[in-house]
Amino acid sequence: MTVLPDDGLSLAAEFPDATHEQWQRLVEGVLRKSGKEVSGTAVEDALSTTLEDGLRTRPLYTARDAAPDPGLPGFAPYLRGSRPEGGVVGGWDVRQRHTTLADGAVLADLENGGTSLWLVLGEGGIPVAELGRALEGVYLDLAPVVLDAGRDTEEAAETLRRLYADRGVGPEAARGNLGGDPLGYEARTGTALDFAPYAALAARCAETRPGVRALTVDALPYHEAGGSAAQELGASLATGVAYLRALTEAGLSVEQAAGQLEFRYAATADQFLTVAKLRAARRLWSRVAEVCGAPGAQTQHVVTSPVMMSRRDPWVNMLRTTVATLAAGVGGADSVTVLPFDHALGLPDAFARRIARNTSTILIEESHLSRVIDPAGGSWYVERLTDELAQAAWEFFRTIERDGGQAAVLRSGRLRTDLATTWAERSKRLAKRREPITGVSEFPLLAEKPVVREPAPEPPSGGLPRVRRDEAFEELRARSDAHLAATGARPRIFLATLGPAAAHTARAAFAANLFQAGGIEPVTEGGFADSGATEAVLCSSDALYAEQAEQAAESLRAAGARHVFLAGRGEYAGVDSYVFAGCDAVDVLSATLDRMGVS
Repeated sequence: MTVLPDDGLSLAAEFPDATHEQWQRLVEGVLRKSGKEVSGTAVEDALSTTLEDGLRTRPLYTARDAAPDPGLPGFAPYLRGSRPEGGVVGGWDVRQRHTTLADGAVLADLENGGTSLWLVLGEGGIPVAELGRALEGVYLDLAPVVLDAGRDTEEAAETLRRLYADRGVGPEAARGNLGGDPLGYEARTGTALDFAPYAALAARCAETRPGVRALTVDALPYHEAGGSAAQELGASLATGVAYLRALTEAGLSVEQAAGQLEFRYAATADQFLTVAKLRAARRLWSRVAEVCGAPGAQTQHVVTSPVMMSRRDPWVNMLRTTVATLAAGVGGADSVTVLPFDHALGLPDAFARRIARNTSTILIEESHLSRVIDPAGGSWYVERLTDELAQAAWEFFRTIERDGGQAAVLRSGRLRTDLATTWAERSKRLAKRREPITGVSEFPLLAEKPVVREPAPEPPSGGLPRVRRDEAFEELRARSDAHLAATGARPRIFLATLGPAAAHTARAAFAANLFQAGGIEPVTEGGFADSGATEAVLCSSDALYAEQAEQAAESLRAAGARHVFLAGRGEYAGVDSYVFAGCDAVDVLSATLDRMGVS
């Protein structure tokens, strides 16, 4: 250890400590130059970002933003991780998902970075009778197997038990999860299942196979129905409590019952919210376990969000899943499933599966992400966000319990309504591009050839809906594709630029980007009469609009334009409507396609 000599010098001594108030005054000056007269705490409000669940992220966090003591990794409240060593020893479990018997795909995953298997069986997956074939060549004492069989869980569990016996895998060597989740199945399908068989499976696992869990608390149905982070956490907490009650009523001890649960959450490209969500989930479950007198460590399986996966420009999904996987690792996930970039299009090909595997491998082996325990720990922002999210999720959980528990709110429709309300609000932000989707609502590429995949098996349905961020824009693009197939050309709009390039480039680029998001091709060359368009958009500076906009609009109408837009704001004669940052892009594009006769 090197000790600096006591020479009377202090590092950064020439820089006096800055106060919070000094920072506020500096920001006031910047905001004043942009036309905003604010002062004091209003400065931070002006720069804050509103999230779902009533949360807000502020522009600056300091030691004054205190949060409860997070404890130590591996100890209650487990906020910093379920194990003292975190993932330092070997990183997280790389769990690959399979829905079909693609030739060699299972072994290819295990031989090239995967460490466990997630097999979807029965409805929307591999026939239960084919489980042995799916696991052919797999060393069941080395690779944990997680089943996802819905109403066929009991049959699938028995089939797996026979495979263990036939291949000489002893009770102590078997590891994995039977995937029983009757409330998750009810959320997906609207069909209630008897819990007794699941309780029997849990009792058998607790007594004879300590490395195998019987139940999964899957929060993905609530995430995929449009739920917020707090709603996802609250619903999973209510489900876990319901399972604890049912298992203890069936004769298991509280400790045995808690040991039969694994929790599954979604990781999104909102990395800090994902990190906070996983940390908050462990803290919340620790509180439940404390009240029940059970061990409080939560086992987490994290899946990159299906909601964020786009169908257009699917290559961008590689970036989204990389950020989500990083967030899962930083958040302390025990197992991570990276969905292939073409997941939204059908069955993934070998390249997509390889990229999915390598996403975890690079983060673990090359970026050494797992070598630090709780990398986000101590961040004032993350600690405060974790605490606020935990409080919001706990409140949502309490409302579920007040209404009779998870099964009751599913059957009454209350949960569906709550999730739909949240999704409706988020859809407004997506439509206004406040939450941009790269390659879809921002920077779309109309000339890109679509990526085609074999259809994937249809998953169980009939319960909560499955939503996607790109769904409104996908509908617009599909209309444009149909028009292209029928006529040989996409609908077009003419960009009428006024003045020099310096005056119109920014707004012309904005308008081109906006209309391409709806599958409308912008035309910039030549005049309106030669463009093949029926509508036009004026693009220039405010100063030139004042001088030329009305005359230009009149000229466009004389040339045959049936609708004239202006990129910007204002009131000009001859201009029908205005497009600007924050306008409802979906509404504008849908109305434009309607006027163009694009059905």
